[in-house]
Amino acid sequence: MSPQTPVFDPSRTALLVMHYQTDIMELFPSVASALLSNTRQLCDAARHAGVAVYFAKIHFSPGYPEVSPLNKNGQGIKQLGLFVHDRISPELGQRDDEPLIIAHRASVFYGTDLQVRLSAQGIDTLILVGVASTGVMLSTIAHASDADYRLYSVKDCCYDPDAVVHEHLFATAFESRSTVLSLADALALLR
Repeated sequence: MSPQTPVFDPSRTALLVMHYQTDIMELFPSVASALLSNTRQLCDAARHAGVAVYFAKIHFSPGYPEVSPLNKNGQGIKQLGLFVHDRISPELGQRDDEPLIIAHRASVFYGTDLQVRLSAQGIDTLILVGVASTGVMLSTIAHASDADYRLYSVKDCCYDPDAVVHEHLFATAFESRSTVLSLADALALLR
């Protein structure tokens, strides 16, 4: 093993499943089934390998008091009228001992206790999956990279309605900050 090849330590790794929630899956019915199937395989493999699984969802209180009139993305979310009463997609089989991080912004780190939780568990490596690539993935990868986590992103468990931008992000910004994996690569890593 070369000095540049990172050692994969399941006990120091977390799979972070972001915005796999019922309202978001309903926005993308043509791809939801495949995304949920791929991500369930990844969750089960992580569990079997002893990798902690964390879920994160974007959520707001009725009336959206967390949304600033200055936040353009937040205003768009408010107009949709979603993310108040939904839940993590049950197809993923979230267990009672798997943390749920509630975020009010695209990044699952911003305004949450995620970084403290990861640090308390000695986690320095993250496997990231989420919907959408231009939202939660982009914001979270930028933060996690700046916070010095070793990052993996699993392309087959991510989606964005803009396919061109999705492909471009994985080829540029995500590739420069994370190791981009296919689902098959990720499952092999977790064996």
